[in-house]
Amino acid sequence: METRDGSEPFRRTSSADAGSPASESEPRATTSSPGEVLALSWPVPPGNAKVKRARDGRILGSSVRLSTVALIVLVLAAGCGGSGGRHTTTSAPATGPRDRWGTVWLCRPGEASNPCLSDLTTTVVDRGGATHVERLSPAAKPPVDCFYVYPTVSGETTVNANRAIDFRLQEIATAQVSRFSQVCRVYAPVYRQITLTALDHPRRITLADALIAYRSVLAAFSDYLAHYNDGRGIVFIGHSQGAAILIRLLEQEFDRAPARRRQLVSALLLGGNATVAKGRTVGGDFAHIPACTSRSETGCVVAYSSFTTKPPANSQVGRTTSDLGVGLLAPRAPPANVRIMCVNPASPAGGTAPLDPAIPSLVLAFTGSSSLSVTTPWVAFHGQLTARCESSGDASWLQVTAVGRGAGGSLLRRLQDPALGLHVLDVNIALDDLVALVRDQAAAYLRRR
Repeated sequence: METRDGSEPFRRTSSADAGSPASESEPRATTSSPGEVLALSWPVPPGNAKVKRARDGRILGSSVRLSTVALIVLVLAAGCGGSGGRHTTTSAPATGPRDRWGTVWLCRPGEASNPCLSDLTTTVVDRGGATHVERLSPAAKPPVDCFYVYPTVSGETTVNANRAIDFRLQEIATAQVSRFSQVCRVYAPVYRQITLTALDHPRRITLADALIAYRSVLAAFSDYLAHYNDGRGIVFIGHSQGAAILIRLLEQEFDRAPARRRQLVSALLLGGNATVAKGRTVGGDFAHIPACTSRSETGCVVAYSSFTTKPPANSQVGRTTSDLGVGLLAPRAPPANVRIMCVNPASPAGGTAPLDPAIPSLVLAFTGSSSLSVTTPWVAFHGQLTARCESSGDASWLQVTAVGRGAGGSLLRRLQDPALGLHVLDVNIALDDLVALVRDQAAAYLRRR
């Protein structure tokens, strides 16, 4: 595939030697049973022709069954056990309605059914358990656009998803990105992602399959840029597989294109293993797009993987040796001076800061994590969690810590995974912080135009 700079997509631009693998003396976490939503299986047998390997022998397109079903999908699709083989979209058409240029939009301004525009009324719970209701709503004329690529949610039985719009797509958009409608117009294409079923059988996944996923997002972005953008600033938002795809898109389409970079408000690349040179804000994935270091900085990246403790040696996120279950999207051989990027969404300048998580309130009943009586669509826990970026060895992560014994801490205990940490909560754990950060960045972007 031809790119703006002539390099291959999904290929790290650094030619340095691979970093050292995690120490075998570190604990290797086990995960939930195969019937549960988050389950990992090791390993892929070596020598399979469809398995790509880095120069250090690590498997790419990994052996992991990484069922990155986001929070609301855990609620509404729990009976599926996270396995694509148990839930399909056979009653849905193979593709949703296309625009005149061939793109299927999950979210787009003017769409009659738009899950990115929903009731945002929120019950806010403070550290002491007191509650009050905030009545939030989408902005009438948001100043910038958000381009969102969702994580792995497809339950289809093929390697690549079709472009039908089903309840999983609608609910993940509501859970992860609808609150951004307060600060931006949200565009979210339906793309041909690698499915949960494929991650259950990773030997089926080839580089060609990964290119199908990437090219479907690139085509939708090209459509958006040509026909909907009108020169507006852009915020990219992606989680897990969505973040991995956006890393490649930004690397290939923006990083070495100054005119394009002038339109970049920021990029929120969560749980996708974005990299940066140690001690610097650039290097790694991007030569010219830095990690954010302040709330007023624009044209920069916010990236992290959230954990309550150091990522274990076999973690698929948070380490330079990590390889997402969709690792063929980003073959890597990181040099020793590269680390996983971590920017604290509540305090880009660094240090410890309180988080403002927001989750669909149905999660409380599903997890049994609170005795609160909540009648609003959303619940937020203020002052109950803190976060700071930590680094140790080849691991870099957003360290999330509960303050006291409130419902926020209970949620962490119930939804964390031994190997993946808080991966399914990467967005929601700091959702209102991210929205507030984008609001500040959008204002700074407009002042500088």
